[in-house]
Amino acid sequence: MKEYQFKEGFLWGGACSAVQCEGRSPEDGKQDNIWDQWYREDPGAFYQGVGPEVTSDFYHNYEQLIKMMRECGITSFRTSLQWARIISDRDGTVNRKGIGFYHRVIDALLDNGIEPILCLNHFDMPMYWMEKGGFECRETVDAFAAFARVCYGEFSGKVRRWVTFNEPVITPEQGYLYLHHYPLVQDGRRAAQVAYYIQLASSMAVEAYRQMGCSGQIGIVLNLTPTYCRNPEDERDRKAAYAADLFFNRSFLDPSVKGEYPADLVRILEENQAVPVHMEQELETIRRNTVDYLGVNYYHPRRVVHRSRPLESGTFMPDRYFEYYTPENCRMNKSRGWEIYEKGLYDIGVNIRDHYGNIPWMVTENGMGVQDEEQFLNEEGMVEDGYRVEFIKDHLRWLHKAIEEGCNCFGYHMWCPFDSWSWSNAYKNRYGFIRIDINDHARPSFKRSAAWFRRVSDGNRFTD
Repeated sequence: MKEYQFKEGFLWGGACSAVQCEGRSPEDGKQDNIWDQWYREDPGAFYQGVGPEVTSDFYHNYEQLIKMMRECGITSFRTSLQWARIISDRDGTVNRKGIGFYHRVIDALLDNGIEPILCLNHFDMPMYWMEKGGFECRETVDAFAAFARVCYGEFSGKVRRWVTFNEPVITPEQGYLYLHHYPLVQDGRRAAQVAYYIQLASSMAVEAYRQMGCSGQIGIVLNLTPTYCRNPEDERDRKAAYAADLFFNRSFLDPSVKGEYPADLVRILEENQAVPVHMEQELETIRRNTVDYLGVNYYHPRRVVHRSRPLESGTFMPDRYFEYYTPENCRMNKSRGWEIYEKGLYDIGVNIRDHYGNIPWMVTENGMGVQDEEQFLNEEGMVEDGYRVEFIKDHLRWLHKAIEEGCNCFGYHMWCPFDSWSWSNAYKNRYGFIRIDINDHARPSFKRSAAWFRRVSDGNRFTD
C-alpha cells in the first residue's frame, strides 16, 4: 500500500454557491437575480421544472448542514454572498437582514471549526442591474466594487480568504455565446465586452480590498480546462489548441495573475472587430491589482482539432478557430457527459508553476455528479458511492505528484459537501457527501464517501 501524505495546514473542504444551496428565501428582503427571473419567464427550461426557489434550503437548515459538513471532515468551506440579498437596489441600499443572515452562517462555520472562504459573485447578477445591461454596462462594474466594499466592511474581521468571481468565463461563454444561461444571447462582440468588464470588476474589487487594509488574501476562482489537440505533430491542431486556451483559460488567467492580456488574444479580437470598449486607466487598474492566490475548478479537459470547414455563424465565435472531438476509449462520466482525465490536474499545476510564477493555488472544485443516485441506496438508506471515493483518490494522486514536484497547491475542495441545485439541471446529478432529500429537506443523510473523506482530512493523507 502506498501512502500519500499532504503538508501540514493543507485545506480539506468543499464548495457551493449561495444560489445553489440557499434557495430564493426572499423573506429577509432579498431581491430577484437572473435565475429567479429566468425561471419566472420559462420554467420549462429547467430540468423537471425545478427552479431556484428552495434548492437545498441551506437558508433554513444551515446549522444542521454545517455540523454535518464538519463530521464529513470539511475544515474549510467556500460559498458566495448573494449580491441581491445584501444590496436592495441600484442606489446601493444595504439590506441589514441579509447581512445578518451571512453573519450567522459565518459564525456557525467558525463555531464548528470550519474556515469560511467567501466569493463575491457566482453567476448571480441582480435583476435590477441586469435590466441596465448587467456586465455590458460600465455602471455595473462600479456597483460591484461598491458591493465588495460593503462585504469587506462587514465580514473581513471573520474571513481571511476571499474570492472576487467564481468561473468568470462562464458568464460570457454560457450567457452570451452558447445560449445556456440568461440572458441567452449569442454575440461574440458582446461576450468580449462582458468578459472585459468582469475582469475590471474583479480587479477593482482587489483594489478595494487592499485600500481598506483588510488582513487576509483575495483571489479569483477559474475553471481551468487544459486543452489538448488530437495530433501534436500537426501544426494546425496545435494552433487550434492554442486558440482555445487563449479564449477559455488565459482570457482571465493572464490578467488576474500577470495583470495583462495575452497579445495573441488581443490580436484575434482586433481581427474580428471585437475589442471591448476600454480606457487606459482601466487597463492600469488591471495591471496593478493582481490576485494573491488562485482557485482552480477542474472537472474535465478540452480536446480540440483544427476546424475542417468554416463555421456557419452570423457573429464572431471562438469556435471559428477549432472543433471539439472525443478521443476513442476515453473514460467518461456518462451522467454528466464529461471525460474523466485525472492527469489534467497535474498539468494545470505544472503550467501554473512554470508560467505563472508558481502563485499559491488550491483546487476549489472537483467532483463527480451522478444521475439517479438513488439506485445505490443500501438497505439502511445510505448511498454506496464508492465511485466517488475512487474519483477523488485518482485525482489526489496526480495532485500529490504535482505538489511533490514543486507546485504551490495548498488545498482541495470538493463540489459539493451536500447535494445542491445545479442551475438549469436542478438535481439531475448528485455531487455531495451528504444526501439531500428534496422531498424532505430536514432529513439530510451521509453517503458512504463522507466517512472516507473524514479519515483523509483528519490524517492529512490517504492510502491506495
